[in-house]
Amino acid sequence: MQGKILEIQKLEEQEAILSKLKRKKILITIVLAVIIVVVLFAFLFFSTSPKGKTISIINNSIIPSPTPLPFREITIPYLRERSYVSKLGELNKYYENQSYTAYLTSYSSDGLIINGLLTIPKGSKEKYPAIVFVHGYIPPPQYQTTERYTDYVDYLARNGFVVFKIDLRGHGNSEGEPSGAYYSSDYVIDTLNAYAALQSASFVDPHKIGLWGHSMAGNVVMRSFASKPVIPAVVIWAGAVYSYTDFTKYRISDQSYQPPSMTSERIRKRQQLINTYGEPSSTSAFWRLVAPTNYLQDIKGAVEINHALNDEVVNVGYSRDLMALLDKTSIPHEFYTYPSGGHNISGVSFNEAMAHTVDFFKKYLGN
Repeated sequence: MQGKILEIQKLEEQEAILSKLKRKKILITIVLAVIIVVVLFAFLFFSTSPKGKTISIINNSIIPSPTPLPFREITIPYLRERSYVSKLGELNKYYENQSYTAYLTSYSSDGLIINGLLTIPKGSKEKYPAIVFVHGYIPPPQYQTTERYTDYVDYLARNGFVVFKIDLRGHGNSEGEPSGAYYSSDYVIDTLNAYAALQSASFVDPHKIGLWGHSMAGNVVMRSFASKPVIPAVVIWAGAVYSYTDFTKYRISDQSYQPPSMTSERIRKRQQLINTYGEPSSTSAFWRLVAPTNYLQDIKGAVEINHALNDEVVNVGYSRDLMALLDKTSIPHEFYTYPSGGHNISGVSFNEAMAHTVDFFKKYLGN
C-alpha cells in the first residue's frame, strides 16, 4: 500500500514538471512571436521609401515615418515621382505670316483646362523642335493669352521653333486658382504637362523640347528642370529664387505685384507652410527638398541665363549666385548680362538677348 502511494506521488511530481515545461515552452513561443513582430514592424517602418509619402523630418534629418510629410507636394522628389500625361486640344487658327501659323489651343493639367498660344513653323519638316514658354508675373485678372511677350514668341517662332506660350492656371481663361510660383508646385505641374502635351503632338520632335521662362518663371522652369532632368535645354530671362535662401538675400521689388487677399486659401497655406518648417534655410531638411539647386547633379541638359544689370525688379545677384553653383558642375551653361534693358531686357538689349537665346536653343535642340 505504501509503495502504491509513493508511486502516485512520483507520477504527480512528473506531471507537475511536465506542466511547468509546457508553460515555459508556451511563454518562450509568445516571446519569440513578439520579437518577430517587433522586428518586422521595425523593418517596415525604417525601410519605407520617400516615394511612398512616408518621410518625416526630425532635427533637420529626413527619416522614414508612417505619416505623410506635410507639403510634400512642393518638393522635387514628389514632382519627380508623379506622372505627366496630356495632349493638345483643338487648334483654332489665330493668325499667320510667312514663317509660321499661330493657334489658340489648350491642354489638361491636374484635371484643369490650361489655355495657350501655339505657333507652328511653315516648312517641309515633319517634326520640329519646340519650346514651352512660361510667362513671368502678371496680375492674374489682367492677363490675356494674346497680350504680352508677342515679340519674344515671334522671334523664336520665326527661327523655326514650335512655341507654346502657356497661360498658367488662374491666368486669363485658364481654369484653377493662381497659386503663385515659389510656395506651390502648381505652375511646375502646368509646365511639365505642357511639355507632355508637346511630346504627344505629331509635329513636334519629342526629344527636342526646351523651356523658356521669365522672372518668377525662372523658379518654375528650374524646378521643372530638376524634376525632369532629361530636358535638353532651358533658357531663363531675369529669373529669381533658385536656392530659396537667395530669396531671403535679394527679395523682389515688383511694383505691379497685387497680393492675394489675406483671407485667401493661398495665404492660409503659405502661412501654414512657414509655421510648419520656418522660413527657407540651407540647414532645413525640408527646404533642401524644395530648392532645385540641390538637384543639379542629376541634370542632363544645358542652361542659359540672361539678365540686365539695371533690372530693378529682380536683382542680378540671383543669376550670379546660380552661375556660381553651376560652375561647380558639369552642366553646360552660359551667362549673359546686358548694360540696359531693365527687367524685360527690352530696347537695344532685346535683339542681343534673343540672338543668344536662339543660338542656344539651336545648339541644344537642333533646328
